[in-house]
Amino acid sequence: MAFDWDQGNLTHIAAHGIKPEEAEEAILDDPIDVLEQEHEDEVRLMQIGITKRMRVLIIVTTWRDDLLRVVTAYDAPPNMRDYFFAERRDHHG
Repeated sequence: MAFDWDQGNLTHIAAHGIKPEEAEEAILDDPIDVLEQEHEDEVRLMQIGITKRMRVLIIVTTWRDDLLRVVTAYDAPPNMRDYFFAERRDHHG
């Protein structure tokens, strides 16, 4: 999977203390889909994922051509962390 990074989204996630590698890890490690919605002629997907260091993130992405663009990423609030771990436990044992 190829990602679409530029100064705009790199700066945006950095403001939330997220590195691009962390967002990619969370996306590639079987994230949980939370919400899909249309926004200005594109479909955006909100997911909850986890990094290799066990940081639970909310990630919003969209497809642009054949590249997955991270629109935003930030630390999941406690209730979403709890939801993530409950879903993982229920579906992955």
